[in-house]
Amino acid sequence: MLRDLVRASPWLVSALDVVRKSGLPDAWIGAGVLRDLVWGQRYGDGFDPQAVRDVDVVFFDPLDLSRDNDDRATARLREAWPEPPWEAKNQAAVHTWYPAKFGDQVPPLRGIAEAVATWPEYATAVAVRLGEQDRIDICAPYGLDDLLDGVWRRNPTRVSPDRSRQRLARHRPAERWPGVRVVT
Repeated sequence: MLRDLVRASPWLVSALDVVRKSGLPDAWIGAGVLRDLVWGQRYGDGFDPQAVRDVDVVFFDPLDLSRDNDDRATARLREAWPEPPWEAKNQAAVHTWYPAKFGDQVPPLRGIAEAVATWPEYATAVAVRLGEQDRIDICAPYGLDDLLDGVWRRNPTRVSPDRSRQRLARHRPAERWPGVRVVT
């Protein structure tokens, strides 16, 4: 089902192709853009690429943990296709900036699947990429049930109840996508 929804979006397939051609190591698109695609199609008025706030591109480069690496990666994607609001983040470097931004110490991540497993909601703890022969690879450490079934549920791995409530107030999922259930 997720592969079908991704394939049905020429915009997202184009974004995945740009990411694949970027040369970023172990690069994926995930989080909100996938939620917006799935919930827009299943619970809303469709998916509108113009309404995408950011295209979260995650990659894993343990050889360069600098913030400049994220900036260079984002710039590389923008050069290839200026339209999407790209935001590239090296998941190997999360432990270097996370404490300053969120106040919690976190251990270094060992790979993309481990990184995706820390994302704020189970429905957004999903990433995709174009693999060999244009196969759509899926990284979903908790499965796809919440994403496909329209369930907004906090992932307690790294998100406190307070931060989750802030995200819920900002994203307003039940208003944006009628039929989505919020589980607190």
